[in-house]
Amino acid sequence: MEKTEPELTIVNNRAASRYEALIDGRPAGYSTYEEGPDRVTFVHTVVRSRFEGGGIGSRLAKFAIDDVQVRGLRITPVCSFVRAYLRRHHEYESIVDYPAED
Repeated sequence: MEKTEPELTIVNNRAASRYEALIDGRPAGYSTYEEGPDRVTFVHTVVRSRFEGGGIGSRLAKFAIDDVQVRGLRITPVCSFVRAYLRRHHEYESIVDYPAED
């Protein structure tokens, strides 16, 4: 019997203000945000424990950041996961405003 890979789908659930990662239609993780007129502030990212370590969080972050970039908005990464992703991916530098450190 052939084993098939689970299907990952990522969507922007605007009603809930979050990007959602679904594996075979079931919730695997999400990244919440606040949207203003010229920017999206990423607040918190969660990947369910059973899906951790599989790259779901990174794929979710890339999808969300790419979506914001295409819409011509800026990003403020309050979320530590999205902030760490952006610090590793310098191609987004021109659209990122890092929050002041505490």
